[in-house]
Amino acid sequence: MPTAYFKTPVGIARIIEEDGYITSISIRDEAYEIEPAPTQLLQSAINQLNEYFAGTRREFSIPIKQPGSDFQQEVWNELTKIPYGTTITYTQQSNQMNNPLAIRAIAAANGRNNLWVVVPCHRVIGANGSLTGYAGGIWRKKWLLEHEAKIMGVGQTKLEF
Repeated sequence: MPTAYFKTPVGIARIIEEDGYITSISIRDEAYEIEPAPTQLLQSAINQLNEYFAGTRREFSIPIKQPGSDFQQEVWNELTKIPYGTTITYTQQSNQMNNPLAIRAIAAANGRNNLWVVVPCHRVIGANGSLTGYAGGIWRKKWLLEHEAKIMGVGQTKLEF
């Protein structure tokens, strides 16, 4: 599977392409050799992530696909509907999915999201406003939310917890 590594302000992103889709974007702390992307799709993903971090892109248009159950696909699809620069709670997400009793299952599916930033699970927060459950580390979740707030020019640009 073609793979590219891309330096972001919060670590090294590993991007994997399979069968014409971006199937994984994950963030790493380890150092990797940064080389030109081996495919046009991987380069497009890098370009769009660059634009996101520069504050000029709010939605992604690369073809994405990640393996998961029908329920997980529904959860991840719902995540893509959260507007840039805003947050929702797990309770709000479960209500939007007409499944208010599935909060834990929805949170678990959010945690299995393999498409970092592009499927914005970082925009889901705890009912009390806490930054909970982020595979990339809470500090990255905080950074991403502050970045989006700063670009939007709304609310606090520095989150205090």
